[in-house]
Amino acid sequence: MLNPWLALEAGADPVERAGAVRRAHSAFLADGTVQEPVRSVVADSWRRCAGARVAPDGIARVELTDADLRTHRAEHPLAAVMPLIRELLGGIAHDGAHLLTVCDAAGRLLWVEGHAQVRRRAEYMNLVAGARWSESEVGTNAPGTALAVDHAVQIFNAEHYCTPVQPWTCAAAPIHDPASGRLIGAVDITGGDHLAAPHSLALVQATARAAETQLAALGPITGDRLTLQALGRDEAVLHGGRTHGARRLSRRHSEIMLVLADHPEGLTGEALAHQLYGERDLSPITLRAELSRLRQLLGPLLRSRPYRLAVPVDTDASLVLRSLHAGDPVAALAAYRGPLLPRSEAPGVVRLRRLVETRLRGAVLAAGDRTLLEEWVRSTWGEDDLEAWEELHAVVPRAEQPIAAARVSQLRAEYGLRLPPRAATFPQPRRA
Repeated sequence: MLNPWLALEAGADPVERAGAVRRAHSAFLADGTVQEPVRSVVADSWRRCAGARVAPDGIARVELTDADLRTHRAEHPLAAVMPLIRELLGGIAHDGAHLLTVCDAAGRLLWVEGHAQVRRRAEYMNLVAGARWSESEVGTNAPGTALAVDHAVQIFNAEHYCTPVQPWTCAAAPIHDPASGRLIGAVDITGGDHLAAPHSLALVQATARAAETQLAALGPITGDRLTLQALGRDEAVLHGGRTHGARRLSRRHSEIMLVLADHPEGLTGEALAHQLYGERDLSPITLRAELSRLRQLLGPLLRSRPYRLAVPVDTDASLVLRSLHAGDPVAALAAYRGPLLPRSEAPGVVRLRRLVETRLRGAVLAAGDRTLLEEWVRSTWGEDDLEAWEELHAVVPRAEQPIAAARVSQLRAEYGLRLPPRAATFPQPRRA
């Protein structure tokens, strides 16, 4: 079986393949169709890029410079293993034909190393330290796609979504925190078409595993860990931090913690304010004051430039989403304690609340399981869910159908629906 993460199979002609992929890329930009011989991992990436409206002729944005870049490098856990990464890949990086890059989990390049002449060529497409090379910013590329799919991958020539990058070929592998398993960055080598061979992918994979092994030997990335309970509560409960116990947060601090937990890569002050206040015209001093008070609780675990949490945060909402991603709606429903901060109107919280509710409800309805449906309609947030009652009516034994049928009729009358059964959409609940 061919390895889908490798750009070329044994015996393939790189020149012929590059031409075929270039024609397929032009066809995709013209009408959205994917032609042979484009790999599925590349086709999926192109579709994500088109959905994110990435400009096919765009280049990466530089987000971190000077002091901000130096601070972010020093604080990042991969700084501790850069000597090892250089030892394993440094020879390739300085042979005059390749570059070594290491990025954080958001795709921001922290280190770009190699021969000066190759670095100058790469500067034309902003392959420089501080630039953001996530898929959503600069299209299909090895480090960005490796982060997007959490897997080592090669990207060859015209497989790059953005045309300024197409003269290059690259191979990258993600790196994880060995204690928590969370994604913390990726290592990449970039060069010419000769990198489209199995050895380059194997090399970055081995380097990533070695880095994870050394991180494990160095001990946990941080000695503190935070958990946040916010489902079904107006004020979240924080476990960890300087309290080393449980502490109820104010509503605003609850919102800040949820938003930052949902954006581990960090947010600028402007972006964080938008997540919390929307379009309301508030003084920046208001947000800084709230963050200052929260820092008294978290200490160095709350960082700035950008605002972010120095440790992973486990939230009960993320537990629900992880269970759904694993295909376990039973565990997801068991972990769900109600809407996320139900009285919050912060746009970032409202978006996350709707995401959890929509995915959980969809999984319950799709499962068609009587036990799940009964648990859903017995809850305060599901008791008026007409579609769930209709699904339950369809799966209960005939002898028990009259009870469900009566509730369906009652709800249909309340909502004034005249649609056939099981065709109505989920109405807004009548109470919080």
